[in-house]
Amino acid sequence: MDDVDFMRMALQLAGMAEVAGEVPVGALVVKDGMVIGQGCNAPISKNDPSAHAEMQALREAAQHIGNYRLTECELFVTLEPCLMCAGAIMHARIARVVFGAADYKTGACGSVLNPFADSRLNHHAKVTGGVLADECSRMLSNFFAMRRQQKIENRRQGAEYED
Repeated sequence: MDDVDFMRMALQLAGMAEVAGEVPVGALVVKDGMVIGQGCNAPISKNDPSAHAEMQALREAAQHIGNYRLTECELFVTLEPCLMCAGAIMHARIARVVFGAADYKTGACGSVLNPFADSRLNHHAKVTGGVLADECSRMLSNFFAMRRQQKIENRRQGAEYED
């Protein structure tokens, strides 16, 4: 399997998040070509601001191997990790991060910040961005367009009842 295959798997996880009403982001941790951890966004359903897809995948992978250090592992995620997730990726010692869509508002793999390129920090994962970027971006754009439409519909329905 290659980067595209793993990103397609991450997109399936993102779809699971979307069905659950979460922002559609999926992630998986791979070691020696095998998935050892996976996750999808769940901060709303878990009432947990740290329940990002990456965090879920890191937790599962660490449990799988019995060590919080995930050296020689790769993380595949449909959206560029935020600063919180980048910090966890560093602490886990992930060797490589592969993401789909860039995040120009909160991305911490080069779009807004890039701690992986900061020589003052002690761990530097290799970063590859843009794998299936169009598919990943489209899923997120469609989700947020649907949310905006729902808000409009809710306002319209509320106005009907006010008369």
